[in-house]
Formats: sequence, C-alpha cells, structure tokens
Amino acid sequence: MYNLCVFAGTTEGRKLIEYLATQPVRVTACVATEYGQAMLGSYDNVTVMTGRLPGDSIKDLLRKGLFDLVIDATHPYASHITESLCSACHAVGVEYLRLLRESADAPADALFFPDAASAVEYLNTADGNILLTTGSKELASYTGVSDFARRVYARVLPMAQSLDACRHAGLPPDHIFAMQGPFSQEMNVAMLHAANARFLVTKDGGSAGGFEEKASAARQTGMQLIVIGRPPQLDGISISETIKTLCRRFSLSVVPEVAIVGIGPGSRSAMTREVCDAIDSADCLIGAARMLRSASRPGQSTFDAISPQSIAQYIASHPEHRRFAVLLSGDTGFFSGAKKLLPLLSDCSVRVLPGVSSLAALCARLHTSYEDVVTVSLHGRSRDIVSDVRANARVFVLLGGENSVSSLCAALTEAGLGHVSVHVGQRLSYPDESVITAEAHALAGRSFDPLSVALIENEHPCSAVTHGLPDDAFIRASDSVVPMTKSEVRSVCLSKLRLTRDAVCWDIGAGTGSVAIEMALQARSGQVYAIEKKDAAVSLLRENQARFSVPNLTIVHGCAPQDCAALPAPTHAFISGSSGEMRSIIAQLIAKNPCVRIVATAVSLETVAELTACLNEFDFSYAETVLLSVARSKAVGPYHMMAGQNPIHVFTMQNGCDNA
Repeated sequence: MYNLCVFAGTTEGRKLIEYLATQPVRVTACVATEYGQAMLGSYDNVTVMTGRLPGDSIKDLLRKGLFDLVIDATHPYASHITESLCSACHAVGVEYLRLLRESADAPADALFFPDAASAVEYLNTADGNILLTTGSKELASYTGVSDFARRVYARVLPMAQSLDACRHAGLPPDHIFAMQGPFSQEMNVAMLHAANARFLVTKDGGSAGGFEEKASAARQTGMQLIVIGRPPQLDGISISETIKTLCRRFSLSVVPEVAIVGIGPGSRSAMTREVCDAIDSADCLIGAARMLRSASRPGQSTFDAISPQSIAQYIASHPEHRRFAVLLSGDTGFFSGAKKLLPLLSDCSVRVLPGVSSLAALCARLHTSYEDVVTVSLHGRSRDIVSDVRANARVFVLLGGENSVSSLCAALTEAGLGHVSVHVGQRLSYPDESVITAEAHALAGRSFDPLSVALIENEHPCSAVTHGLPDDAFIRASDSVVPMTKSEVRSVCLSKLRLTRDAVCWDIGAGTGSVAIEMALQARSGQVYAIEKKDAAVSLLRENQARFSVPNLTIVHGCAPQDCAALPAPTHAFISGSSGEMRSIIAQLIAKNPCVRIVATAVSLETVAELTACLNEFDFSYAETVLLSVARSKAVGPYHMMAGQNPIHVFTMQNGCDNA
C-alpha cells in the first residue's frame, strides 16, 4: 500500500484528503491547528498530525514516515511553509508535489499593494471604515491604520487563537466577525453594511478562497476593493491535475456519485430541498449555463454541457470530483435528458431526484388540475401540434428553438384554430415571471421569452377515435372527375388495413385523398404516401392535406409502380386505382415488404378478375374477399327512399400474419 503525506489546511487540501480516504493508500495529513483537524473529519486510512512543524521536525517526519510522495496543499500565502517543505523533501530524498490554488480575476477598479505595510500607508491617506478579510495572523500588520480601533472591522475564524489576536490588536468585540466560510456575495454585502465600510481588504485567495464573492460584493456596494499581492509561488498544479497525477502514478480510481436532479422551472426557490442538498454537496455541477448561474454556490466547479455524451465523458475524465450533480430543467421524468443520460452512467453510483415540471408550475398558477392534459414537446422535436389541439380539449406544449409561442399560435390560426385559448407562462419561478391568456390569433404576432410554455384549451375538440369522416368534410371536385372513396367503404377498408400508430402506408390511386387523410390521422407516428397521376386530383390532395393539417402525408405525383421505386417499404397499402397495373403493383409491394398488408377495391368485373388472379398467383397466407353493398336514403317528394350504391369488392391479402 502506498504511503502519502499531505500538508493540508486549505479547501483544496480537505478535498484531496476526502478523495484519498476512499483509496487503497495510507495518508498522513498535517494541519497547523485543532480547528484544521476538525475540518478534515475522521477516516480509517488517514492519520492527522496537528501543530506547526519547524524545518527539522518536518525532516524527522519524512524520514520516519517512508513516504512515497509529499503533497504541499498549504495556503498560497504561507510561502515559508512551502520553502521548508521543499528543503526537507530535497534533504530526505522524497518526491514533492505542489498543489496550487488557481488565482481569480480581479476587477479593473481594484487597488493592488505588494504587502500590508503599503496598504496601511494608503489607508492612512483616506477616510472611512475598513473590513479586513486577511485573517487573524495578519491583523497586527494593520494596527498602524490611523484610529485603528474605530475604523477597522476584522473577519476571523471562530477560534480562541483568532480572538486572542483581535484582543491583543485592540479591536473591540463589536468589530469582530468570528465566522467560518465560504461566504456568499450576499453575506459579504451584509458585513460591509454592518461595518459601514468604505474599504474591503483581501488577498487573492482564488475561487476556493471566496475572492470572486468579495469582489462582487465590493462592486455591488460601491466599496473600494484592496488586494494584497500574491507572493511568488513555485511551480504547481491544480487540485484537478493533482488527482489525475495520483490516479496515473498509483493506479487510483473512484466510482463517481452522480445525482441527476430536476431543478424545476429554473429559479432556486422552486427547487425541492432534496435537490438543493444534492447541488450544495456536489463537487461539480453540470448543466446549461442558465441553470448553473441560478444553482451554483461560491467556489463550486461547473461545466456547461447539455449533450448526454459530453456530460458522461466529462464525469469519466475528471476523477478529482467525487460527487456530481447534473442539472436538468423541470422534472427528470418529463421530456427530460435523463432518459438518454442514464445508460451512459453505468460505471457510476447514480441517484435521480425529481423536480417540479413546468406543466405543474403553469397549472398551479392557473389554479387548475392537469390530469386530463395531453403533453407535447416541441423543444428540439417535430410534431403535428395542430392535430393534437384539434383532437383534445387541453394540450400542454414545451417550446424551444424555432418553435416559439408566436409560431405555434400562427400555425393554429392558419389551421382555423385561432379561436382556441392559449395560456402562456414566461420565465416561471423567476422574479419577472408572467402568465398571459388570450386567443391564439391575438398572440400570433407577439414576442415571448424563450423560457415559455403554453397550455392550449379547445372548447370543441374533434374527439372521435374511430375512422369514417363524413364525405362533406373533404374538398371535392364539382364535376366528379376526381373520384373519392365514400365514407362507408372507407370505414370498412381502413378496418381491414388494421393500421398501427407508426405504420408506413401507400395509398395508390389516392384521388381526393380521403383514405390517405384518414390513414395519416390514425398513423400519427408513421408516414403516408399518396400516389396519384391526375393533376386535378393532386391539387385536391394538397388542399385536403392543408385542411386537415397532416404533415405525415407525402403526395407523390406519378404512377405506380414506376414512380414508387424510391419510396420506403410499406407496412400497409391501399389500392383504389391501378390503371391496369394491378399485378405489377402487388409484385412491387411484396418485393418491398413480403409481409405488407394490402387492401384493394374493385368496382368493375375486370378489376375483380385481376385481383382474383393475383390471389392465386402470389399464394398469400391470408386472403379475403368481401362484396359490400350500400344503400343511402334520398328524398323523393314528401317521402324518403333507399338508393343503392354501386356494389364494391374489398380484397384483403397478406403473408406471414395471424388473422385468427
């Protein structure tokens, strides 16, 4: 087992010890104070040594410990300790590794001084109170500030040693903030106000030291930020690179703990306590930039990514982070990226934590339930939303990208649904959220925030679940040049086809498109190809496609079989017109898919003969012929009489199926 020595005392040192505690190594952790020991915690494979060690004592420790590696994770300003460690490692012949905290970017208006004495000299030329955040060990250096006891407030660790330093310096108790960080920007602002400070004095402690939060607080309050320059450091590497080095050197590894969390509509106030706890305890947050801004805590590592592959690759390649939280919008089970991400995290310990969906949030704002709502996502997806709205009383829509509220309402208006009510929720859970309700036509030209969702209510949905639309629902030719399969025959043929939701259908000799339209309405997740050679019929087909808004219908202006060679293999086919090519059409269908289900109609005896010959030639495992006779009533003076329609033969054929 490898034997490592870590000189800790910083946030990075604690993170490193926490990681090593899970590995098959022995660790000796050296900290200067009992407070540092308490912050490290207790682990079976970690021995903690407390107290400041002079150079000779460090050499004795290294000789006795027989360490494979010494890691210096001390504070970047503790340069004397770093020098002692380097010297001792060189003298004893132990490998030394410096873990350096990355520095933070300071604001342009900050004042920089090389040391405390220079800062004191400047502060004596200016009026105003001072908040010192440089620690109790540096406090004596600032006693030269004029009117020190009145002007200076100090933030120190809650330790007896720190409080003694404040007392010896002459600070009154009400000028002491004895607290343990990390401190948020809001906390820094509150302390500046409590001290009525004009100056905030700090060192560049990097992100882990809360420098960014201090700088932001000074900027927000208009206080002057004074930065004591960072002493020159030996070459070193970050916590991330340190752990990667240890993994390569000592064959260490770790099973990442990944929490996939639903953050609700977006703001932290709308997240569950369970989700907030997972976020706060994570070493690294992963998600879209908007989510990271609202969820991350000071000094927390983040990675901007939404692709499941990118997220999984980042987790696998960053062993320095033990706990990850992947932020997903809304609820993890509602049109969420969790479905695709979970299979990629098989080597991780994964928890999935639900959140408040935008559907639940919007319905709560509207004081309505949502058990009867049909849910649809247009966020990066293609869907026939018009058909959904036409067929259902209430439809909830997730929007995104090109599919905006405005384009949605424009599509509804164009399809004759401009009268439906649309409730739009913008930036739900944020301070500037809004909910707008209006008819679709009134919203078609308006601009909305990209973070918008919609609940659409249609008081008069066309909710029929069976086929058999009335004939007058279709646009037809006035001169009857273009034939149409009538309602009763169409119902029987569609029943014989036994369509599935994802069927690929051919309608050969489509005419006005009545069968093709009903195919497309039933096979919502499939595709329908309407093959028609007549120009007038193709024009009617296009008009009917627009009337019924069926984007899964493709019109093929041509003849079968020659113009169908490039079409995908059908699962179902309807033949109402063959122009004498019945045998070639059926042969092509079977070649495309040997198990295709075919329904064909025949009015003339010649077509009946053609189809009968095909039944015999192709020897289908299932074949059926039905003679359908229909009579409709018509007014004759004051009476109504039944008028017979042309009898029609309906042929059904298929191979390799169970039609019991």
